[in-house]
Amino acid sequence: MFKVRKSLLRSAGILTATAVATFSLSHSIAQTAGQADLARATGGLAAAAIGQTQSPPVLNPSHPSTYVVQAGDTLWDIASMFLRDPWFWPEIWQINDQVANPHLIYPGDVLSLAFLDDGSPVIFREGGPGNTVRLGPRIRVEPIEDAIPTIPYETLRAFLSRPSIVTDTDLETLPYVVAHREGILGASGTDAYARGTNAGVGSFYNLVHLGDPLVDPDNGDVLGYEGIFVGDGAIVNTGDPSKLRLTNTTREVLVGDYLLEPENAFPANFLPRPPESGVDGRIISVVDGISLIGQYQVVVINRGIRHGIEPGHVLTAWNAGEEIVDPVRGGRIVNREKVQLPDELAGTIMVFRSFDRMSYALVMEAQNELQVLDVVRNPI
Repeated sequence: MFKVRKSLLRSAGILTATAVATFSLSHSIAQTAGQADLARATGGLAAAAIGQTQSPPVLNPSHPSTYVVQAGDTLWDIASMFLRDPWFWPEIWQINDQVANPHLIYPGDVLSLAFLDDGSPVIFREGGPGNTVRLGPRIRVEPIEDAIPTIPYETLRAFLSRPSIVTDTDLETLPYVVAHREGILGASGTDAYARGTNAGVGSFYNLVHLGDPLVDPDNGDVLGYEGIFVGDGAIVNTGDPSKLRLTNTTREVLVGDYLLEPENAFPANFLPRPPESGVDGRIISVVDGISLIGQYQVVVINRGIRHGIEPGHVLTAWNAGEEIVDPVRGGRIVNREKVQLPDELAGTIMVFRSFDRMSYALVMEAQNELQVLDVVRNPI
């Protein structure tokens, strides 16, 4: 563990998963039906594993032939067992319309590896060890909350449930702390006064301190501000200002801190996959970048919904190559020849939340140090 400000050290978060489709496999695989099912399941995101002329996904050299899904597994973990590049999981999943939700798997499901006539690998679900299920007209229904998640949701629950991005538009309309009743810095159990809210008694708010601006290095635009969570509060008296009882504070609540309504929880069940269109962006911030770094480090990239970025999209991060003076042939004062060194692969990130022009992503693998302004692109 090391301290960082702009560097992300080797932090491999074995993020993981959700999606798994079930498939009934008899003695042969219906290639045409399987391809249609897979296309429906992935929305055409990735090339289907059936009937392809392109090279199949590369298997992990130590892949199992079968695997029994365990409680606590995630999709990334499972995909990593079978594939060298886990984000190509949609290309080898076999889908069956008889399953109520083909993107979910559950503890106890048995996953088996098979190969098509062209050598392409496929994964299908069995009913139990050695027992292939022949699906009838019955729909399998399971509680979605019992499904294997894409990421270890508990790890990010607090982060996902708290506001974290504040835009310029928000600043014009958000309620804010205008004073403390006791005249001291706010802490749990004390009261503060807030302006800009007409919410009723009992209304609950998150409180955030405005952090550093998030600047797009491509054009200098301020995309928003980091919202640093400082605590919770509930309205106890209405008016202008309203009285707010502070609860569960993580740091002192200051005059000028903003009140945001709690956001809905974000689903952990999304499908890891490459983006459908080309992405060429940058890491613009490390959330809590001064703290000790470990797995599941959160970064902000300057690409979002308007760029086609969605939760589950996997990107590779690259250290930008330096421009140097050739020390052999370019060292002369008269002719200082410059050389552009190539970018170097640094790691893999997965988007888990998208905004209009930026997104949050988790560092999943890190071959080298990741830094602010590193380039992020489609995986190769």
